[in-house]
Amino acid sequence: MLPVVEHQGLVQAVERLADCRHHDPYAILGPHALPGGGHVVRAWLPDAERVDLMLPGRMLPMEAVHHPWLFERELSTDPGSDYQLQLLRGGINSRQHDPYGFRQEWMGELDRHLFAEGNHHHIWTRMGAHRLEQAGVSGVQFCLWAPNAVSVSVIGAFNGWDGRMHPAQQRSGGIWELFVPGLGEGEVYKYEVHTRHGHPYAKADPYGFHHEVRPATASVVAENRFVWGDEAWIRQRDGRNPLEQPIAIYEMHLGSWLHANAAQPYVEPDGTARSPVPANDMKPGTRLLTYPELADKVIPHVKARGFTHIELMPVTEHPFEGSWGYQVTGWYAPTSRYGKPDEFRAFVDRCHQNGIGVILDWVPGHFPKDNHGLAYFDGNFLYEHADPRIGEHKEWGTLIFNYSRNEVRNFLVSSALFWISEFHIDGIRVDAVASMLYMDYILPEGEWLPNKNGGRENLEAVNFLQQLNGTLFHYFPGILSIAEESTEWPGVTQPASDHNRDALGFNLKWNMGWMHDMLDYFAMDPWFRQFHQNLITFSMMYYYSENFMLALSHDEVVHEKSNL
Repeated sequence: MLPVVEHQGLVQAVERLADCRHHDPYAILGPHALPGGGHVVRAWLPDAERVDLMLPGRMLPMEAVHHPWLFERELSTDPGSDYQLQLLRGGINSRQHDPYGFRQEWMGELDRHLFAEGNHHHIWTRMGAHRLEQAGVSGVQFCLWAPNAVSVSVIGAFNGWDGRMHPAQQRSGGIWELFVPGLGEGEVYKYEVHTRHGHPYAKADPYGFHHEVRPATASVVAENRFVWGDEAWIRQRDGRNPLEQPIAIYEMHLGSWLHANAAQPYVEPDGTARSPVPANDMKPGTRLLTYPELADKVIPHVKARGFTHIELMPVTEHPFEGSWGYQVTGWYAPTSRYGKPDEFRAFVDRCHQNGIGVILDWVPGHFPKDNHGLAYFDGNFLYEHADPRIGEHKEWGTLIFNYSRNEVRNFLVSSALFWISEFHIDGIRVDAVASMLYMDYILPEGEWLPNKNGGRENLEAVNFLQQLNGTLFHYFPGILSIAEESTEWPGVTQPASDHNRDALGFNLKWNMGWMHDMLDYFAMDPWFRQFHQNLITFSMMYYYSENFMLALSHDEVVHEKSNL
């Protein structure tokens, strides 16, 4: 029996738990030693009608002493995690392991230290949802960064999307963890984040490895089961200088390159038909191709035309089709429009086995305001700036990352490294670098703030890009890091040094000037071209200032501009 003071404290703590305002459920739930000797097991089971404690060889009834949803049983010894709960809820009997019997810290002190300083290069191995075993029990370990949240719960179909059911434990550094026994691959989930203002936000996992097909927005537990066959390609790639190799890149958007008849769905290896994903409202009756189908069609097409690489417009998860993937919500997941993560791995593997490299269009410059995404993630400006004069692209309707925050830079640098490590991508093309470098990008006077030196350069973005490229080439010296940079910023393709502290460290830059000059030239009537030969030759005036790549961008053939 608890003393009166401790009893009152427990009642108050449980009320906060019921109101989703408790950050420390481990302090209440699971096995605990009693002041007078012995132990008590407390189980948190909202709306349960009856609960029994299942121990090896015996079953003991539990009682709701301090709250109708808090079931307790005193024991003479500590059961550890070696027990289960049998409960009756809504007329249905079920048995489960207690999540709060598993308290092993997932993200250790070194992990948190590296993350806090922005240098945990493989943070995806800790953050997100991971299938694993604790004490011989399989389940899913969830880990999230939300330092301003009052409480965080894991919600999904497994608990009726009810934020009361599975509150997570807050660790130091704003990390939240919970191991949920019994969950497996394919489980759909979100985080219910409760803010200091009392608002609950249902958020997709920023580090989720798989997400639902749009318009649904939940994350999906996924495992990497793929066995790679491209060892020779990777060994050759990382053993040579990519700038000394021929490069001819085929840029493409998987969602518009080719469509299929929706009445002829993709057939899974087990013979079942996959639900078709509609391609476009303006093309009724059509569906998107799957990753396996794209591999069958794209690789022979590209190979026959002599291209060395495919550059994919963003396949990172995104909700809005009209953005072509440039408004990302899932930086660690290939979009589920075309299939599963392992199917995308197989696409890349087949490209490599056919001698074709794969470059990913990667977008660290901004993110959309979708409710399930990063915006105002934990009730505060976490990934973005609070001041819209430095934190918003009004023309695009998107938000700008706060590159001065270590954890945000870590999120982005690790994302780029993730695609190369986990999906064997051969390089990235960073979109809209100019929008990152200048504080006044597409902003009128008075609607932007200068940097600490009074200039228009985004010094934090410069530091981020230097860290990004330095980290990528440290691990993968043979990859490509390509900048789409449309200004005269010096040293885009040079490493930062005392000679040029503003150099960005890419190894290639799109030659946007050459592209516009050439397209303008060929758009002219042939007779007039004789007066504009300078358009053909002008790029040689600056050609040797950077490692330029000649590009014909998708931006030049969209919105009914023209065709090549």
